[in-house]
Amino acid sequence: MPENVTGTTLLSMTHIPPPAEELRFLDTELRQLDARRAQLLARRAWLLHALHAVPAPQPPAVRRPETSAPGVQNVLLILGGILLTVAAIAFTLVSWGHLGIAGRALVLGAVTVAALGAPVPLLRRSLRSTAESVAGLGLALTVLDAYALYEVAFPDSDGLGYAAVASAVLAVVWAAYGLTLGALRTSPGDRAPLSSPLRLPLPLATATAQLPLLLWAGAAGAGDHAMTAALLLTAAFDTALALRTPVKSVRIVATVGAYGMGGLGTFAAGWLSLTASGTSAAARAAALLLFAAAIALTAAWQTPKPRVGIGIALTGGLITVAAVGGVLRQSLPDVWTVPGYLVCGAALLAAVRIRIPEPVRHGLAGASGCVQVFAVVWALPAVTVALLGPVDWVRSAWSGSPANARDAVTTDMPWPPNAATAPLVLALVAAVLAVAVRGTTWRPRALTGALTLAWATAIVLPATFELPYAAGLLAQTLVTAALAAYALLAPTPESPFASHLSLAALVLSLLTSLSLAFLALASEPATLGVLATLTVLFAAAAWRPHLGPIAAPAALVHATALTCAVGASLGLQPQHTALLVLVVPVAAALLAARLGASPTALSVEVTGAAAGLLAVGLAVTDPPVLALVLALCGVIAAGTAVREDRRPVGYAAAVLFVLATWVRLASWDVGSPEAYTLPVTVPALLVGVLRRRKDTQVSSWAAYGPGLSVTLVPSLFAAWGDAHWLRPLLLGAAALAVTLVGARHRLQAPLVLGGTVLTLDALHELAPYIAQVAGALPRWAPPALAGLLLLALGATYEQRIRDARRVREVLGRMD
Repeated sequence: MPENVTGTTLLSMTHIPPPAEELRFLDTELRQLDARRAQLLARRAWLLHALHAVPAPQPPAVRRPETSAPGVQNVLLILGGILLTVAAIAFTLVSWGHLGIAGRALVLGAVTVAALGAPVPLLRRSLRSTAESVAGLGLALTVLDAYALYEVAFPDSDGLGYAAVASAVLAVVWAAYGLTLGALRTSPGDRAPLSSPLRLPLPLATATAQLPLLLWAGAAGAGDHAMTAALLLTAAFDTALALRTPVKSVRIVATVGAYGMGGLGTFAAGWLSLTASGTSAAARAAALLLFAAAIALTAAWQTPKPRVGIGIALTGGLITVAAVGGVLRQSLPDVWTVPGYLVCGAALLAAVRIRIPEPVRHGLAGASGCVQVFAVVWALPAVTVALLGPVDWVRSAWSGSPANARDAVTTDMPWPPNAATAPLVLALVAAVLAVAVRGTTWRPRALTGALTLAWATAIVLPATFELPYAAGLLAQTLVTAALAAYALLAPTPESPFASHLSLAALVLSLLTSLSLAFLALASEPATLGVLATLTVLFAAAAWRPHLGPIAAPAALVHATALTCAVGASLGLQPQHTALLVLVVPVAAALLAARLGASPTALSVEVTGAAAGLLAVGLAVTDPPVLALVLALCGVIAAGTAVREDRRPVGYAAAVLFVLATWVRLASWDVGSPEAYTLPVTVPALLVGVLRRRKDTQVSSWAAYGPGLSVTLVPSLFAAWGDAHWLRPLLLGAAALAVTLVGARHRLQAPLVLGGTVLTLDALHELAPYIAQVAGALPRWAPPALAGLLLLALGATYEQRIRDARRVREVLGRMD
């Protein structure tokens, strides 16, 4: 711009339009902007539609490496070390003859020294993985050096002996090598030594240390005991190393070795104890087992993990029992083998009283418990025979008393061998449970177990000692009475445990009574006396409220058996004995009514119902007596239904009365169905009337349908098969009456049922005439009538379709 142009001149040159023109200009620009905006919005909508219609291309997936860089590094280093080791082995074995002794020694020595020394500078440069691979190569070369030394210097020596010495030397050398490298510093300025710069030397040294003793024992031609001792010594070394070393990898290898060598040594020692042929051999095996137990208990004592300590201490306790019990087994007769082991197991509980770590205490207590469980399991077959053997007397009841108690229980089962000490075993375990267990948590359970084992001892004792049959009966009767008396006379329980103990006594008494009842079947007087005694005994025990649900049904069961036995003793037939058995349901109904809402009432009623079923089963062969029994059962059920809380039993009473009626009619050879159905219909209709009066919402089908159907339907079938006129006439009259009643009161069920039966009955009467008319018609008449019917139906259907189409057209024109 020229410098001589002034500001006044610039102002005069600036063009400012008038307001009207400027407003018009702004409106034009805004319209253009609106048009452009609409164009852009339309383009945007089209692009969005295109994006939804065609999926957008996904960006290419980033290819990730399948392995990490450290993994690739480790694989390469391991493969390199393996290849170098294979090359060294090939050089040692194949190319050995191409060099002299000096050259061979120089080459192997130089390579070994170089391989073992190379990890030092590698570790200083923090190349740990490379150092591990080279160190592994160096350790493998030391094994080749040992082999080369054997081939050159000791070719005539024993291979196993040299291998034992070489493995021991290699284990020491590798351990020293690892410890030496562990003391190195990573750099001159770092004053802290490395705890374990290399992971291979120390674990490999530990694994190699498993071989020397075994190889030495094999080289020396040691026997089984020496080889087992070598295994256990190696396990002791591994145990000490696992407990003391701070290096995790060494601890893992030592732990595996301790479990493996210790397990093999313990198994071998146990096998030697089991197969020992004399006291001396058993004593040597016991010494080995005790050594294994000492290792286990020491490990349990020192281990920092309580759960592991408990398991190891339990194993040590079992090994101790096996050691001492093995010696006793060789010194005592076979019958005392299990008691000997049991005494050893019980002796372990003495350690619980001394000051030892808790894991060891719990482990030894668990070992003692395991031994006791095994002893009880060994005695169970004798208890089973003594308890279940008398059941076989059911097949030969009252055939005569056996000679002794063992013959009484072994009619169908053999007596277990070496079971003479079974009562002693059971009694010892019961005593241990009663005396040794003192904790508040386990004390109640231990006393219950002691009571059960004492009961088992008393059960098996008569058969074990082969007491006379009468003495065996008396012994079991006394056991049953003692247990029931304890349950009955025990003070009122103040804790759930006391209630459980008395309940356990009652259950054991019940089991004994069942076995005793079967055992008494050998003799008629014994059967009657025992069943009477048991009935009175459990009836007395039922008066205790907490014992009633078990004792009362037990008394009724024995009473039922007593009535059957009395009937058989009197020479009654089974159907007549059934009337005698009904005394039990009567007593049960009366007792349940007196008990009211007590929990005992339900069990009493169920037992009484079972006795009633037994009576029905006994009388099933004589229909008149069966009808009487069913009627009496109905009376008992009706009496029970009088109670407010037993109203539904009335249905059972009605069913029993109907069944009694039917059985009686069948015994009279009555063939008319109305004689069987009317006794059901009349009460059913009365019940329906009462139900409709109480509840007006009940439909006629629910109130009257069942009662009417019971008589009308069977009578209709009978009428269709009846050639006479009386039954159809009476059925038609009855159906007409039912139909009229339904029409009068507007009841659907009587109207439909009565009308249907009336129609079918009328068709039955008109059937001969309809048959005559059908026979008089020509053969083309039925097809013609059917065709006319189909045409009429088709025309009607077409007319309805046409009417519907017209209605649709009219509605369409309304739019």
